[in-house]
Amino acid sequence: MELGTKENPWNLKTAPLTSEYQMWRDEEKGIIVCKVGSTILHYDQRCIDDLHAMLKAHGDWMELGAADEGKEPKAGTVEAWGRDANNPIGGWYGLKKGFRGRFGMYVPPLMEKLGLVELEHNPKNNRVRAI
Repeated sequence: MELGTKENPWNLKTAPLTSEYQMWRDEEKGIIVCKVGSTILHYDQRCIDDLHAMLKAHGDWMELGAADEGKEPKAGTVEAWGRDANNPIGGWYGLKKGFRGRFGMYVPPLMEKLGLVELEHNPKNNRVRAI
């Protein structure tokens, strides 16, 4: 069975290794589904390739900076980039109103699982860089 499907999701942990969650691709909708407990988030599936390309161009470590949708993310972080009008899709990679944030928390561990990035696993202030 193919990994990364609803039937066989990626089992992941946040960067500090404190919370478990699942992600899978919904190819029909062009999204990545993230299930954290009973909460479901959606991200545009282009986020993986786009974030990887940005991190490669950045060429160094970048802070994750995860924040809820209603909170302003720290500038220069993965979270800020995932909402920025100047990113490749022109704004939010998070698609579900009210749950569009936390891009910097949930997407980088998936990218680590896929072998695209190096991710720190400290209690706080984790960073990521492209491989």
